[in-house]
Amino acid sequence: MMKEKTSVEKTVRDIRRHTRKQYSAEEKIRIVLEGLRGEDSIAELCRREGINPNVYYRWSKDFMEAGKKRLSGDVVREATSDEVKSLRSETAALKETLGEMVLENRLLKKSVLGDGEADT
Repeated sequence: MMKEKTSVEKTVRDIRRHTRKQYSAEEKIRIVLEGLRGEDSIAELCRREGINPNVYYRWSKDFMEAGKKRLSGDVVREATSDEVKSLRSETAALKETLGEMVLENRLLKKSVLGDGEADT
């Protein structure tokens, strides 16, 4: 009987964990800013949004840390997938151009230094 109860509780916890709402960055920022406005208590805000107050305070801390880093000039930003694709294609084009230049350079060196034959 005891084993069944723990098994059921574990199943319920697993279901809740897998069906938990994932908040976008914009939603997190909106919630944190709403909390900073102070119109409602943090407890009320968290109840309304369906989040644990610990989650709100973690988001708030992350938000403040990111703002502090940004204001101090420490900006490290993730590249978007479009930027990555663009950079990869630019890199490929530059590699191709470099390869062509190296081949052209070798041909020019051979023509200037000669390859053992006189071209007269």
